[in-house]
Amino acid sequence: MKKTMTALLVFILSISLALAGCGNKGNGGKAGGSDSGTAPGDASEDAPLTINLDLPDNEIKSSGPDGESAVSAKTLQLTPEELKQIRDGKYTAAIALHYAGNDWSTAQVKGLEDAFAKMGIEIIAKTDANFKAEKQVADIETIISKKPDILVSIPVDAVSTAEAYKKAAESGTKIVFMDNKPNGLIHGEHYVSVVSADNYGNGVEAAHIMAKAINGEGEIGVIYHDADFFVTRQRTDAFEKTINEHYPSIKIVERGGIAGPNDGEKVAAALLTKNPNLKGLFVVWDVPAEGAMAAARNAGRNDLVITTIDLGTTVALEIARDGLIKGLGAQLPYDQGVAEAILAGYALLGKEAPPYVAVPALPVTKDNILEAWETVYHSQTPDAIRDAAKQ
Repeated sequence: MKKTMTALLVFILSISLALAGCGNKGNGGKAGGSDSGTAPGDASEDAPLTINLDLPDNEIKSSGPDGESAVSAKTLQLTPEELKQIRDGKYTAAIALHYAGNDWSTAQVKGLEDAFAKMGIEIIAKTDANFKAEKQVADIETIISKKPDILVSIPVDAVSTAEAYKKAAESGTKIVFMDNKPNGLIHGEHYVSVVSADNYGNGVEAAHIMAKAINGEGEIGVIYHDADFFVTRQRTDAFEKTINEHYPSIKIVERGGIAGPNDGEKVAAALLTKNPNLKGLFVVWDVPAEGAMAAARNAGRNDLVITTIDLGTTVALEIARDGLIKGLGAQLPYDQGVAEAILAGYALLGKEAPPYVAVPALPVTKDNILEAWETVYHSQTPDAIRDAAKQ
């Protein structure tokens, strides 16, 4: 019965999210932008293009893939004069994703689309590698043949895609990376900038939420991303360091690695079988955390505490109804997409761009789930989440 209700709520939420995305552009408050800038969907051409300037001015704890200090995405902007100059250039862009099948990717692409529309840039290609490096290399080859001025992309891995990206850069395309960069690529020569969430900061938030939920004591497990991907590594490093340094009565007794988003249930089931006394699990992002929820329920562990990163629809519902997932550190993918578009504009204008830019971390629990949704997605919180929060 519980699984049926969950499936029904997720279906209703999907419909609500689609409708909300169509009907909510540039609403005020935390989700809609700032009076001193303009959300990409706004009609005004008399204001600079920025990310949401109402986001908190939290210290960025992450560092870049080569150890670079982070520049806050709130410092980026394109002036009205610069926007006009870019529009007059009639530029084109391509987006090459590692995986398009989650809310994070959808929101990030929406931010890019809205910002590029304001900049007068036509998107001529969008690809999904489905976490396959060989597919991404082929995607990039196809994109190179279309000769875009801009490529915004997230590599599947840092090694096997490197030569393809170098070839794109050498063809004259300006590359802005999401979250990670391939090995051997040089800032200013091969790419414009790397933009990510404050993944370290989000890992810290997930640790504090876990500690509070288990009353500061007990055994926990960690499900990490078993890949050379610096942003997911920073999340896990931050979580483990925060627990070890701040909560001596909490012990991380088991770790399990996932190769992809569908491995969460299998790995969580193994951890719970081997360690029946686990009070909590940290899962490196929301999709495998959904699998961990399934494993916990199959094991009869409805008392397990799970924290994660990324505010997807399923985990938002679980948080709202005070279920297994007690909270998370949220990325801000829409604003990240806007920041990537702005940095692409910097490259077109010949403006200097920092090597690493990050958007702030956002802790999310049942207490702020409704406001957090609007901040993350720039749309009204769907009724399904509102209803779940009332339970």
